[in-house]
Amino acid sequence: MIASIGYAQNNKPNIVFILADDLGWADLPVYGNSFNEAPNIDRLASEGIRFTNAYAACPVSSPTRASIQSGQYPARVGVIDFIPGHWRPFEEVIVPKNRTQYLPEEMVTIGEALKNAGYATGYFGKWHLGDDREHHPLNQGYDEANVGQGYYNVRFNPPREMNSPKRLSELLTDFGESFIEDNKDNPFFLFIAHYDVHVQLDADMDLIDKYLKKKRKDNYPSNAVYAAMIEHLDRSVGRIMHKLDEAGLSDNTIIVFFSDNGGLIGRFDKIPLLADSKLEVYKDSPLQYIASSNAPLRAEKGTVYEGGIREPLIVKWPAKIKKGGVNEALVTSVDFYPTLLEIAGAEKPKGQILDGKSLLPALLENTFDPERAIFWHYPVYHHDVPAGAVRKGDWKLIEKQVTGKVSLYNLRADISEAMDLAELYPEKTTELKTLLKNWQKEVQAEFPVLNPEFDETRRFEWGVHPDRR
Repeated sequence: MIASIGYAQNNKPNIVFILADDLGWADLPVYGNSFNEAPNIDRLASEGIRFTNAYAACPVSSPTRASIQSGQYPARVGVIDFIPGHWRPFEEVIVPKNRTQYLPEEMVTIGEALKNAGYATGYFGKWHLGDDREHHPLNQGYDEANVGQGYYNVRFNPPREMNSPKRLSELLTDFGESFIEDNKDNPFFLFIAHYDVHVQLDADMDLIDKYLKKKRKDNYPSNAVYAAMIEHLDRSVGRIMHKLDEAGLSDNTIIVFFSDNGGLIGRFDKIPLLADSKLEVYKDSPLQYIASSNAPLRAEKGTVYEGGIREPLIVKWPAKIKKGGVNEALVTSVDFYPTLLEIAGAEKPKGQILDGKSLLPALLENTFDPERAIFWHYPVYHHDVPAGAVRKGDWKLIEKQVTGKVSLYNLRADISEAMDLAELYPEKTTELKTLLKNWQKEVQAEFPVLNPEFDETRRFEWGVHPDRR
């Protein structure tokens, strides 16, 4: 496998995976945004490949992160909602819970697989796959790891850089630079999982002021705090690229930039999404409640519409990838695992199903299956009702799991999912619905069940999840 694409075992490429949090497909300039600024991500795209049909395997954080670490769809892993999950105790149905509120211990993570292949492995940032010691990245294949959340006054597990005045994104980049320096003479896998641009929105005031002075764009919220957070993220990307250049490692390092789910428009609980210290920035303004827009995509995080699942994906690999490419291959986050295995010449874990496909043909030769089918299973209430979806080629079917209603869209003609074509194309609807049902059966997907405590007058109340400790 490794020889077929011309690698030498003693010259394995380094791998850097940068994961943004809640960054939408339409938030970046390279995907058409004309308000936000991200010059380093622009450069990353100009030196690599930008994918236009890349997807998270779930419209929320933990399941997508599980899919990256395991190479499996969230429904197969059993982590189908963020950990611990949403809960409406009086709704029409009781939704499934995560089978485990952590990434199962028996799962061989991509960190473990690459470590077994001779890579030094490091994980810094948001994990969201279990807080206990046995589920920490240090016990999931990573030689070095510090998990932290927030933006300021961050606490890391294990402790590191206590009482630092630096912002989280800066600290994570510091850790990444140190990891690169310490491992520059051997192949390494560095995973930086940012907390930007997740709520509560917060950023340095000088950057916020910069965007407050900038002319707002029509048909886009132009939230200055959100834009500043994107620039914080961009600065981190730039620093990592510079460190690789400085160490002479850029040519033989593959950089993957991705996001864990679609962009957030507003919080599901309708409270302000700005940090308390930044509420005055938009005093008496709707922008206390509106982060961004995914237009032309429909809806947002927490839905299986395009706005909830389509992601920015940029890959740079100077030794192998032509600069400035744009690729239309259908990609899902379960694909990263087999791709990185092949790049590293690592063995597939025995007995572990991998749902994804290697992206190397798309990366190296721009070849891919235009009729590939990919799937989603999100059987909980969030910004929408429980739903599943399948995309095959240009066609996408969504099924609402409580009512059984299906909708069909042609994304080539209608990226906004504005026109339901189910009645006009009954054969295509049946084809995709059958695909979805067969896949659900294969991965043993779990579904909502009728709620004996259903109370129509209280159905929209949010409760405390039974597994929250």
